[in-house]
Amino acid sequence: MMVIEMLHHVSLPVSDLERAKKFYAEVIGLTELERPPFPVPGAWYQIGDRQLHLIGGDSKATFRVDKPVDSHDAHFAIRVRSFKQAVEHLRSLGYAPDAVDPMRVSRENAAATAGFPQIFVLDPDRNVIEINAAVSD
Repeated sequence: MMVIEMLHHVSLPVSDLERAKKFYAEVIGLTELERPPFPVPGAWYQIGDRQLHLIGGDSKATFRVDKPVDSHDAHFAIRVRSFKQAVEHLRSLGYAPDAVDPMRVSRENAAATAGFPQIFVLDPDRNVIEINAAVSD
């Protein structure tokens, strides 16, 4: 039997690498890591002691075309210190449950069934990201 030590990284396909890099740096606030010189474009980011890998330029990638933010679809989650600060940050960038731009519609639940507060947003390729905190503040 194999012994699993941890989840190392999550990889996501992106159709426009520069647009995705801007989103993950400016909206989510991730720090970009040095990446090996693979033959396909991409970017690596640090998330706590784990990583997010963006893979660009692959026409075989699967994208969530024309789908809204959906917590029941494939997603990854990041934990933040303050639910309130995360909501305020996202709102300052135009993300809200009633946003006019469908790409900035968020789902917010301070008292989620999961037992911790959650926010769901879309990246520019409609990948779903959950942002959660240990408690609602």
